[in-house]
Amino acid sequence: MTATPEAIGQSELFLAFQERLSRVARVDRPVLIVGERGTGKELAARRIHYLSKRWQEPLVALNCAALAPSLMESELFGHEAGAFTGAAQRRRGRFEAADGGTLFLDELAHIPLEVQEKILRVVEYGGFERVGGSESVQVDVRIVGATNADLPALAEAGVFMRDLLDRLSFEVIYVPPLRERGDDILLLARHFAAHMAAEMGRSDAPEFSPEAAARLEAHPWRGNVRELKNVVERAVYQAEGNVIHDLEFDPFRPPWAAPSMKGAQGEPHSDETPAELTEWTPGASFTGAVRRVEIGLLRRALRHARHNQRVAAKLLGLTYHQFRGLYRKHREALE
Repeated sequence: MTATPEAIGQSELFLAFQERLSRVARVDRPVLIVGERGTGKELAARRIHYLSKRWQEPLVALNCAALAPSLMESELFGHEAGAFTGAAQRRRGRFEAADGGTLFLDELAHIPLEVQEKILRVVEYGGFERVGGSESVQVDVRIVGATNADLPALAEAGVFMRDLLDRLSFEVIYVPPLRERGDDILLLARHFAAHMAAEMGRSDAPEFSPEAAARLEAHPWRGNVRELKNVVERAVYQAEGNVIHDLEFDPFRPPWAAPSMKGAQGEPHSDETPAELTEWTPGASFTGAVRRVEIGLLRRALRHARHNQRVAAKLLGLTYHQFRGLYRKHREALE
């Protein structure tokens, strides 16, 4: 099992990924890290840097998607005094700040073509000019790029330089998504739970119930590790005891709006139609109609919650004790 400040995992896929990072770290060439959002591309870049011979030198990071294209050149290469309005003095860019070390360019598909040309020159010759300057600045920088975009397709479309793509992809490393790292999900969840419990001043972290653990492992995790961290921290914060029963995967959906009344395809369950809950005919018993409504709601909530009664209670907006009272009342019909 790998457990470092950079990464945690024990699955075969994750360990193979970590081994590739360790191997390429020793070769002083550009690396391209490809993966979905939330998979930890910056953590991978940090591992490459700190396992390389440059580990004592600066690691400078830039999220290219966070900058306006007009600011990209100055941010990367710096500028001379008077280069543009507001440039009162010379300013060093990220390349100079990373001299001797590593420059991590995240979301590099957002870099404009004219700036890509200057980056290519740095890769090939180690030199560039600041914005508004004519003096060549020499640097020794290893570039590690990251993206979730299809760079070869962008190169075919003419919006990313093929020459730069070739130079940056000495090694292309794909970060495995969390849904393919089944053995790591609970390991990561317990790690995040422990950290959240400590942040809240708790002496011990709550455990996940078998039902909650099963739901964690079955979730598709489209937001990857970042999404898992949010779900677990929210669960620890909301937990009332030492065991986590409830998981809130979508905080924007209130419990009463959860799809507890529908099947997997969004259609009502065949044995629990809306008519069953609302149908009434003159002369019918009011008590009997209420009983049918209660049983139908309990049955649907239990089905959606995979028979976890605490989750079902939350979906119905009831306390656990209220739910248990209704369940005991209709036990024969529900079992």
